[in-house]
Amino acid sequence: MADTPRIALVISSTRPTRWADKPAQWALSKMRARGDMEAEILDIRDFDLPFFDAPASNAFMPTPDPRAQKWNEAVKSFDGYVFLVAEYNRSVTGPLKNALDWDYVNWNRKPMGAIGYGSVGAARAIEQLRLMAVELQMVPVRAGVHIGGSDFWRVGPYNEAAEPMEALDGQLGGSLKDMLDQVVWYARILKAARAEG
Repeated sequence: MADTPRIALVISSTRPTRWADKPAQWALSKMRARGDMEAEILDIRDFDLPFFDAPASNAFMPTPDPRAQKWNEAVKSFDGYVFLVAEYNRSVTGPLKNALDWDYVNWNRKPMGAIGYGSVGAARAIEQLRLMAVELQMVPVRAGVHIGGSDFWRVGPYNEAAEPMEALDGQLGGSLKDMLDQVVWYARILKAARAEG
């Protein structure tokens, strides 16, 4: 349908040994099963972004680097975002902060939700991400998904007997549904408002 919002699942960790792919596939399958959005992975690792060194934000002048231009076009093509957040030293990953900095205008007036993993379910990193999202004129939703503690151990990278992500559907399924409900609701409203100019 023409009004179906396109939602990006943004993978924020770029390490070769990252664990992000397991929860990303779990979340993507749940997003696609809903039928009220088109969901795709937007993996920062695929863009080879340099450290932000533009003369100014693209709010003031065009982005000069072709790698960043490619990133800007990808960001622009979505109506909302779900960030898969790994917590590094109580904050977001460096690549995520850098990717956010390389764009401004294309994040504007779009919703964002988050799925976090790690210490306390990446709650501290997601809190900081929400502050950044406000500055980028995104609409952070209230609900979030936090994979921490015993849940993280149960499915995570340090457990040789790790279970599949679906083992957490009972614990996290409701939070994921609430977050996606909110992202889609805002995405539809804001997409229509952006179309009106």
